[in-house]
Amino acid sequence: MKRLLLILLALLFLVPAAVIGVQVWHDPGRNQSTVHVANAAEQVSRGAYLARAGNCMACHTVRGGEQYAGGRSIATPFGNIYSSNLTPDRETGIGTWSSDDFWRAMHNGKSKDGKFLYPAFPYPNYTKVTRADSDAIHAYLKTIPAVRQPNRDNELRFPYNQRILLAFWRTLYFTPGEYKADRNQSAEWNRGAYLVQGLGHCSACHTSRNALGGTSDEGDLAGGMIPMLNWYASSLTSDSGTGLGDWHRKDIADLLKTGVSQRGAVFGPMTEVVGQSLQHLADADINAMAAYLKSVPKAEAVSVPASVRVSGDREAILKLGAKLYEQHCAECHKADGSGAPTAYPPLAGTRSLTVQSAINPIRIVLNGGYPPSTGGNPQPFGMPPFASALNDEEIAAVVSHVRTSWGNQGGLVSPVEVGRLRGAPMD
Repeated sequence: MKRLLLILLALLFLVPAAVIGVQVWHDPGRNQSTVHVANAAEQVSRGAYLARAGNCMACHTVRGGEQYAGGRSIATPFGNIYSSNLTPDRETGIGTWSSDDFWRAMHNGKSKDGKFLYPAFPYPNYTKVTRADSDAIHAYLKTIPAVRQPNRDNELRFPYNQRILLAFWRTLYFTPGEYKADRNQSAEWNRGAYLVQGLGHCSACHTSRNALGGTSDEGDLAGGMIPMLNWYASSLTSDSGTGLGDWHRKDIADLLKTGVSQRGAVFGPMTEVVGQSLQHLADADINAMAAYLKSVPKAEAVSVPASVRVSGDREAILKLGAKLYEQHCAECHKADGSGAPTAYPPLAGTRSLTVQSAINPIRIVLNGGYPPSTGGNPQPFGMPPFASALNDEEIAAVVSHVRTSWGNQGGLVSPVEVGRLRGAPMD
């Protein structure tokens, strides 16, 4: 019995030590050589384009602050993480980082000094980026103005502030490795897959996360709540019931490039993605992403927030909702919910409005919103907020009407859900 106890104690010590040791010392791709380039100016230009594709500036810039100087708060269920300074300042930025150091961070999620990076920096996606593209981004960042701005300490609760514990998270949820082209698919499809899976890091929002912040391949791009932001990122799979299965490729491409299409408009956090990143991509890359997204296999979302049970007479709720819709919504979205694309998106058949969680339509009615101003849609039409005009019961009724009319298969909405979201920030 004593010997068995000693063996168990040894295992309890050795297994965690082995996990930490492997994660600390194992650096896949660490010895991969930098890619020689003949034209440095072209490399920098390409790096600027790739940084746009990854929307790097959005997270690494405080609103109103110096570009890429870091300090933007990223709220997580475990506390706040602050983005780092990516300018070439030698003391507070990455001025002393080599292309190898930058590649290590992108490919293996480790800082120059070997510390594990928190996955708020989406290295589980960026690991798919090629060495050549990583070097190009690094070359570009070396050319931007240096900003002396010390990095802020993260504000994470114990034990999440113990960085060494990321060794166990990485073992469960992170597999380093560049994107490998599928020989059975076209060059366009592979380019789209590379952008969506890698620099675009679409799964960071559009895939459900568990209690530890990990994602599952089984639910990839099937939709999920964006932690702490109170938005539901819709399914991007080929499921015609909840995803993009019945969308034309042109509609997907239009949405990514301009923020609006015949099938709908972007809202919430996606407006920043389109406005700061996707609208600047070449049409060929946008079309490639659309081609890939049309092929993503149907998958079930791992977790969808449960709706609050609705009390009251269903017929009375929907009658009130129909009356309010006629008064406030029909002029733009039409009596039959067909809208007037691309100015006013259709509500009939819009799957993102009818998924189990009603959080998106509630927030849109409460706070209103505009698609981003883009080259293809420079003066977007917007929706006014109704938070001050309608009470919780009324907003619940009109959203219930939208979710159950014109063939939509959503459920009723409770005023309790509306009350919880009233006053919530838009992003």
